[in-house]
Amino acid sequence: MQQTAETVWGRCLDFVQDNIQQQAYKTWFLPIVPVKLNGAALSVQVPSKFFYEWIEEHYIKILKVALTKELGEEARLVYIIKMENTYGNKLPFTEKIPSKNRTGIDVQSVDAPLHNQTSELKNPFVIPGIRNLKIESQLNPSYNFDNFLEGDSNRLARSAGMAVANRPGGTSFNPLLVFGGVGLGKTHLAHAIGVDIKEKYPEKTVLYISAEKFTQQYIEAIKKNNRNDFIHFYQLIDVLIIDDVQFFSGKSGTQDVFFHIFNHLHQNGKQVILTSDKAPVDMQDIEQRLLSRFKWGLSAELQRPDYETRVSILKNKLYRDGVELPEEIISYVAKSVKTNIRELEGAIISLIAQSSFNKLDVTLELAKQVVEKFVRNTKREISIDYIQKVVSDYFQMDVTTLQSKTRKRHIVQARQLAMFFAKKFTKSSLANIGNQIGHRDHATVLHACKTVDNLAFTDKQFRKYVEDLTKKLSS
Repeated sequence: MQQTAETVWGRCLDFVQDNIQQQAYKTWFLPIVPVKLNGAALSVQVPSKFFYEWIEEHYIKILKVALTKELGEEARLVYIIKMENTYGNKLPFTEKIPSKNRTGIDVQSVDAPLHNQTSELKNPFVIPGIRNLKIESQLNPSYNFDNFLEGDSNRLARSAGMAVANRPGGTSFNPLLVFGGVGLGKTHLAHAIGVDIKEKYPEKTVLYISAEKFTQQYIEAIKKNNRNDFIHFYQLIDVLIIDDVQFFSGKSGTQDVFFHIFNHLHQNGKQVILTSDKAPVDMQDIEQRLLSRFKWGLSAELQRPDYETRVSILKNKLYRDGVELPEEIISYVAKSVKTNIRELEGAIISLIAQSSFNKLDVTLELAKQVVEKFVRNTKREISIDYIQKVVSDYFQMDVTTLQSKTRKRHIVQARQLAMFFAKKFTKSSLANIGNQIGHRDHATVLHACKTVDNLAFTDKQFRKYVEDLTKKLSS
């Protein structure tokens, strides 16, 4: 017998009715109308946006079970909301919104040692008492793997994140350090790993915290003379996610306490996930013993997304917001905003807002106006390829010669200048710069930068090279 939207929804309703109160069933489920079944995606019409939000907040768990039972693991729910059009005499318009398919994250309950204040000598291996702690994960369920789209720029980091989520503490990716420029999805990926772990292992204690907040908490703990309690708390965590770990730079006390926490977690098979805007090798004022631990696991870089990935991100964003835009407009925005994902999504949100508030149709002309205003003040990003081309042209050689293994003095100097400017004008790691400029290691890049600094100070002709190239690259 062929399944239809009506038959599938009917069986889902039977299941829901058996598991919730009759009054709630009548109020929230009877008004829903099944519309279309497309493979494993069931579209249902709901009376209003409020209705959709209430269902998503209170009944998504039971709906997910019912749909999975009927349509398998790939089951998806799409809400169709019929909106009244108050402008002119136009027909009502519909908004399609996919189900988020996930509930909020529960507070984790943990047993922690209760310390007595009496002065008698205690056996340190005996827990004198237990108290129960409620730990909020601080995770955002909206940041998940479903809306973290895979592309060439993030494939390694995403795959490693999923491996960690499947076996937290049980892979060689411990710690997992995700690094990359602003707005490329580091925080999103960190949350996605945590959310996935909580879904697969509800008993595990997961905590997301920014490095800045961790530092503030530590300062408070010192003020109140309970440093040990601070350490003990973090040692209870099964999966610790620290965002923007480069913030620890220059804070020796925070680094010291994190070192002890990290060691304890790592030795006990707990998972540590870190994000940073720099690779470990480029982090300044971080203790060597801590840096070496950052390198124990996997360091995965998030790069700028290519055109295809940017288009996919925009389409996914529009689908989730229930908005439809012509292909040419999506393509124009994707080609115009290349810097990072945050700016890309910001541009499309600005475009939709302009259209909605000013009652304008979304045209290519409107898109050009919005994008122009949006990216006008954005500093042009300079790529390593562009730097190599400018330096090669300046010294009248081709890029292949610049990247070659030759030790001729003028070619070596050109190569060192390319590395120097790549470090100055891009956010790439030293390792990445070296890899792109003739497959050198990060130590070679570091040596090149020091050499350029020294020669610019002592050699008048070389100083002119630096000044000329700086003007060319800055213009």
